[in-house]
Parts: sequence; C-alpha cells; structure tokens
Amino acid sequence: MSTIYIEKINESTLRVTSNDFGIEQELNEYLSFRPEGYQFMPAYKAKIWDGIVAMFDIHRKTLAYGLLEYVYKFAEERDYKVNLVGEMNTGIDVSTEEINAFIDSLNLHTGGKKISLRDYQIDAVVQSIRRGRMIALSPTSSGKSAIIYCYIRFMLERGERILLAVPSTSLVTQMYSDFEDYSSANGWDVAANVHQLYSGKEKTFDKPVLFCTWQSIHAMSKQKTKAVNDFYASWTVYIGDEAHRFASASLMQISNRLVNAKYRLGTTGTLNDAKVSKLNLEGSFGAVYRVITTKQLMDAGQVVKLKIKCLLLDYPEHIKKLLKDVEYQKEMDYITQCKQRNDFIVNLAKATKGNTLILFNFVEKHGKPLFKLLQEKCPDRPLFYISGEVATEERERIRKVLSEHSDAIVAASYATLSTGVNIPSIENVIFASPGKSKIRNLQSIGRGLRLKEGKTSCNLFDIADNFALKSKLNTTMRHFRERIETYQEEQFEFTIKQIAMNI
Repeated sequence: MSTIYIEKINESTLRVTSNDFGIEQELNEYLSFRPEGYQFMPAYKAKIWDGIVAMFDIHRKTLAYGLLEYVYKFAEERDYKVNLVGEMNTGIDVSTEEINAFIDSLNLHTGGKKISLRDYQIDAVVQSIRRGRMIALSPTSSGKSAIIYCYIRFMLERGERILLAVPSTSLVTQMYSDFEDYSSANGWDVAANVHQLYSGKEKTFDKPVLFCTWQSIHAMSKQKTKAVNDFYASWTVYIGDEAHRFASASLMQISNRLVNAKYRLGTTGTLNDAKVSKLNLEGSFGAVYRVITTKQLMDAGQVVKLKIKCLLLDYPEHIKKLLKDVEYQKEMDYITQCKQRNDFIVNLAKATKGNTLILFNFVEKHGKPLFKLLQEKCPDRPLFYISGEVATEERERIRKVLSEHSDAIVAASYATLSTGVNIPSIENVIFASPGKSKIRNLQSIGRGLRLKEGKTSCNLFDIADNFALKSKLNTTMRHFRERIETYQEEQFEFTIKQIAMNI
C-alpha cells in the first residue's frame, strides 16, 4: 500500500517522504499556490520565478510542522496510509473544569475591579492548551489579552519559557500594562517574570517571559552564532499576537529557528483571504480555531453596537474629467490634498460627540495637514496626534489619558493605531484615507467597539470618493465596493449617503 512517512526534525519542521515518489509530487502540487498579484512581482516579470509558492519542499522533503493536518487530509482524500516515524508532540490533556479552577485562582482584576472570563474566552484557553498549536481567530474587543494572560500563567506553572512577539512597540507596552492590571490583586510580579524588548531596550533574556516586537529579534535570525542559536533554542512556547501580520518571509525565519517551541499560539481578529498567507500562518502556529465573531459579540452585548455611515463624496464633472484614467497614486494625491475634502473631514470630526479617532494613511501629505487644520478649527477640544514619529512611551501615555476625556479628537496613522491598540473611550472612527485591505479595515473598526461605562454604540464614518464617469469606476470607488462587501460578509448594518462636493 502507498505510504506517507512523517518524521519530526524539530518543533518547527517535519520530514515527509513516501515509498512512491509520485505521491511526493502529488503532495507538492496539493500544497502549491500562486499568491495574489504574482503576475506583477519583479521575479515573475523577469521570468526567474514561475509564480508558484510551494509549502512542501520536495527536494529537502520538509514541511512546516503546523501543516501536519493538511498531510492527513491529503492522505485521507487519496486513501494513502500515514506512518509516523518516532514521537510527535500533542497538546496537554486538561479538562474545562481544571482550566476554570485555574483561572479562578488567578483572581483577575482590571481597573481595580474583579473580572471573570466569558465562556468563549475560557474555551479559547482550553483549546489552545489541548491542541498544542493553534491560531485563535477572535475579533477585536473579544478580550484576547486576557486569553493570552491565562495561557501564559498556565504554561509558567509547567516551567515553560515563553516568547511573545507582536508587530509594534505600542503593543509590547500595552500588553505589559494589561498584565500589570490583571495581576493587581493576585500578587504575581510582572516585572520579575516579564522582560520587554524593542528598539533601544536592553537585550537580556534571563526572565521566563519575553515580550518583544518581531523586528527586534528579526535581525538576530540572520546571524548563525552560538549565542543566537541558544537564544532561539531557549524558548518552549511561541505566541504571536496579531498573527495576521506574521506571514512574511522574515517572520517565517523566526518561526523556523524556534526549534524547541513545541507549544504555539497565534491570536488574531482577522485573516487574509489569500491561501498562501493562511498556510504560512498555519505552518508557524497550527490550524485556525474560530473563537467567536463580531456579530455574536454584538448580539450578546459584549461589544458596543456598530453604526456604519458611508459618506460618498460626489465630485463635479470637471473634476471627474480631470482625474479620468489617472493612475491610483495620482488619484490618492488629489484626495489627500483636496482642501474641500480635508475641511469636510475636520468639520465632521468637530460635529461629533464623544472621543473621535481620525485614521489616515500618509503622514506628511495628509496626517500633518489634517492635524494642523484640527488645531485651527477645534481649539476648544483636546487634540492628539500619533504617527510612527511619536515615541512609544508618548503613544502609551495618550492611550491612557484618553480615558479621562469625553470630547477628544485623535489623528493617527493606520500603521500605529489600526491594529491591536486598546482605546475603550473611542466613540467615533473616521476613515480619512480610502483603502481596500479587509484586515486593516476590520482592525480599524475594532478601535471603537470596546465596552466602556455609558458607551452603547460606535459610529464609523467611511468616506468614499466618487470620480466615476458614466459606468467607469475610479480606483478608490472600486475599493469602496470591496469595503461594502466586507461589511455585508460580517453582517454589519450600514447606510450610504451621497454628498455633493462644491469645488
């Protein structure tokens, strides 16, 4: 009988072979895909790459450990036998009752008040421990940091060493702050157990838990010294928060070098629809497990209601003719520098009640002019500006001080605030820059969904720009249609209002 042999090389990589080379070729084809936009990539254009990404290395016979389930699925579909060579790690056998008791013993607090985990959060902790490797798909505002806290505390009880990587310095400091909050009544010394590492911080690794940006350890992955090898080998648990950002080649290098990280957990609220991206993530962390959806959270009253108000700016015909057939970048240049459009955004923010977040894409040509306009038109409201130029400590200070305001306006770049940052006091979100990224848009929406006393809803103002002549749509209008499709997929309610622009 045709047989597939699977052997563990280390906790990152499997060796997969067969007594029939034809089966190896089949597996290679089964796990090969063309990424979105491959035909525009330089290597494909230069004819030095065929546009195919293969998950299974047919020459080395290697496969990312997290894709083990795909081999079983492949074999089952074709009636091939699977033979495990040596032992394979599995998760930890625990019951829901055991985890419930353990979480109760942690005496979790936030803001000085005792909290209890919701059923889906407890389930996420249970599943991540039982499975050993898992991507927890749970939307923004579902309490992922509490899930991670309980998971880490459980693993520390077993004597594991834990590496938690995040995409930005803001998320390092925020997670550390959350851990201090959760531990405020149980006596667990966060400083004694957790080291924070990002640019400018001391590289010490004697504590059992390391919070870091992936950028801060990526440079190390290029080095082959014994000290670097020892660093990677020292971790037995690998956690990637905001895991949708972890599918790049540089992050795969980090995953591959964590050769002793037998327990892995990725957490994210959104996943890229592209097959290659999803498989790269699963290769690093394991199969996806959906914890809960945003709609379910809203229906249960565990996040605030979302009101999406799409404001479709309709430009006069002479502007539409001016921008007819221009490339995307020229269209964006006009949108970001249009005085009437920027006045509209600032006047909209001025008219809102509650704390308002304006998200922009381009710092110099849009973010800074918008903030200057805010200072001119809204002198009586607390104003804050955040971009990559603002120091991490200052961003964290702004995040915390916002809870003391009820009418502040924050102008922030998507890059710094669209992912992971926890600001419960935001009641209005304005998309000042159009875009089609499903992940970025859903993450940005999440900035306003968190519960806060007295807050019942969040308004999202999605600003779109109509330069269409007859049936031909401009690029940003096509992007708007894709955002509408996302809202429909997520079962969000939305309205569309057309506004004539006088230019």
